[in-house]
Amino acid sequence: MLTNIIQIQRDSIVNVENLPGLGPKSALWLNKIDIFTKENLEKLGPVMAMIRLERAGFNPGLNMLYALVGALEGIHWQEVARSRKTELVLALDAARELDKDIYK
Repeated sequence: MLTNIIQIQRDSIVNVENLPGLGPKSALWLNKIDIFTKENLEKLGPVMAMIRLERAGFNPGLNMLYALVGALEGIHWQEVARSRKTELVLALDAARELDKDIYK
């Protein structure tokens, strides 16, 4: 019984390199900031993942933000960019301002 539960949990883990729309470079960057699974990304959220990437010295573009959202929602990053660009850019800008105030 316990073995079955552990196997189900293991099977339900989706590593970031297996998420749609994220390539090897994106997965490597995410791993460098301790995001290894879809669950890790969901808990942190795409905007905060971007902030962490920037803090770690990476230079992710907006397409990375769109790809993170698309990977979680199961849609192509270009569709995210078309439908939610303004919302996401404003959220990222607000998070950057807060981050700047916190880490002066």
